[in-house]
Amino acid sequence: MKKAIKITAVVIVIMAVFGFIGVAASTNVSDAVESTWTAARTQIEAVVDNVVFPVLTLILAVLFFVKLGTAYFDYRKQGQFEFVAPAILFFCLVFTITAPLYIWTII
Repeated sequence: MKKAIKITAVVIVIMAVFGFIGVAASTNVSDAVESTWTAARTQIEAVVDNVVFPVLTLILAVLFFVKLGTAYFDYRKQGQFEFVAPAILFFCLVFTITAPLYIWTII
């Protein structure tokens, strides 16, 4: 008898959970996402512009100068300067510095 009550309780709980999922699936999710985005857009933009991009810029600047220094020391040792890695880091640095100017018009 106890086993039958436990099984019935589990079945009722599972039916309730899937019932809520079915009700949630019938609503329009895109409207919920759009309303959330419009409500939080200014806060997200402020955090990304004032925190994320400066942190990325700092990390890329440090990596750029470290790689430039190691490329110079390799040049002194081997006589050949490797441009690829410093150039990639430089263009990534330029992108992250200028991204706040145009990224929100793209998104």
